Amino acid sequence: EFLEVLPLMPYDRRFIPQISAITSVLQPLTGWTLRPVAGLLSARDFINALAFKVSHSTQYIRHPSVPFFTPEPDIAHEFMGHAPMFGNPEFAEFSQTIGLLSLGVSDHALTQLARCYWFTVEFGLTKQSNGLRAYGAGLLSSFGELEYSLSEKPERRPFVPEHAGEQDYPITCYQPTYFVAESFREMTKQMLTFAKSLGWPFDV
Repeated sequence: EFLEVLPLMPYDRRFIPQISAITSVLQPLTGWTLRPVAGLLSARDFINALAFKVSHSTQYIRHPSVPFFTPEPDIAHEFMGHAPMFGNPEFAEFSQTIGLLSLGVSDHALTQLARCYWFTVEFGLTKQSNGLRAYGAGLLSSFGELEYSLSEKPERRPFVPEHAGEQDYPITCYQPTYFVAESFREMTKQMLTFAKSLGWPFDV
C-alpha cells in the first residue's frame, strides 16, 4: 500500500515540497488534507481532526546528526510516514474511524483511542503473505526503528483494541512492544466493536 502511493508523491532530492503539494495528491485519492501546525496539539484536537480527513503536519526537519530517530514528529515523519499511507483508501478509512470515535468521548476513552492510534497509525505492523510489514509512520520514517521492529528484540502482539488501549508506551526511544494487525479493513471492524465499550453515543 505504501509503495503504491509513494511514486505519486512530489518528492525530489533537491527540495522539500510544500504541504499543499502533498494534499493535492491525496485529495483525489482519498479526500485527505495535510494541515500545517506550528507545534504539538492536544491529543483531543489532533485525533478529532482525523474525523474530518485532516492530519496536522509539523514543518521542521530533524537535525542531520540524528537521522535515525526523532522523538517528535518532523516533516520527514509526515511526508515519508503519514502522507503515502493516507493515500490508501482502507488505511484512510481506518484513520478517519478513529477520529469519528473520538468525538464527544470522555477523557479516559480518548486516552484509549490515542493509544490505539499510537500502536497502529504511528507504530503498526501488519501481516502479509510475504511476512511482516510496517505501515506505521513512526516506523516508515525511521529506518533505525524499522529494522529494530522487525528484529527479535521487541515484543509483538496481535492487535486487539482492548489491549492496545491499555498499553503504555515511551516517546523518547524505540518501542518495546508492537501490535500486529491482520488488515486495515479488519482493524476498522475491531475499532467499531471496541467503540461500544467506550459508551460512544453514535453510529459510524
